[in-house]
Amino acid sequence: MPQASLALPLFLIIAGAVWFLKATGILPATATLIAIGLAVAGVAVLVMDGINKQSVVSGPLLIYIGAAVYLKSQYLLGMSPLVALGMMVLGCLLLLSRSNIVPHKRVKLPDGE
Repeated sequence: MPQASLALPLFLIIAGAVWFLKATGILPATATLIAIGLAVAGVAVLVMDGINKQSVVSGPLLIYIGAAVYLKSQYLLGMSPLVALGMMVLGCLLLLSRSNIVPHKRVKLPDGE
């Protein structure tokens, strides 16, 4: 007899745990979780990919977007200043990626080649 999939039980456990934590007030707001997730993803891009012409734009931009989501959700800044600042940050990161200081992404070859 074939083994049943684990997808449904795992989904029920995770959804129930999130619902429980949200109902008891232990879990922070959804916007805060998204902001933390984006910032962690930006740091992960920089750590796993290293500093190169692609990661020097995508990593800090993910971190900025996470910070912007948090600032917007806490009503500290409006959308217009965050978008304007984000455009400046993106422009600076794109200029940085064009410089010779930042290396190109190295292609990792398998050990056998």
